[in-house]
Amino acid sequence: MKKVITYGTYDLIHVGHINLLKRAKELGDYLIVGLSSDEFNAIKHKCAYHSYEDRKLILEAIKYVDEVIPEQNWEQKVNDVLNNQVDVFVMGDDWKGQFDFLKDHCDVVYLPRTEGISTTKIKSDLGKDV
Repeated sequence: MKKVITYGTYDLIHVGHINLLKRAKELGDYLIVGLSSDEFNAIKHKCAYHSYEDRKLILEAIKYVDEVIPEQNWEQKVNDVLNNQVDVFVMGDDWKGQFDFLKDHCDVVYLPRTEGISTTKIKSDLGKDV
């Protein structure tokens, strides 16, 4: 079985998230999502609308996702890849080059983002008279 892993906050799930998860799943048989914990988001100065527990529940309901694990810090990725016997690490191409250190342990793929949509854009748009 070929395992794939990706990471993110996955707040306010939108078509861009679904596209990324679908394309990530197409790279293997089993998709693991490292979901940023509320505590890790605070360290990153990010504020999710939904709690970790709610974001996890939503992700688990998506047919492309096989498993959700907590992301507690930047450093855990090597251990997650090794402990879960991951074959492919996937991130959006806005992170291109940032995770190349994982190439010693698995394939690293940067996928293009869906144009015109992001959680940041949604939050911005909601702050306006839409």
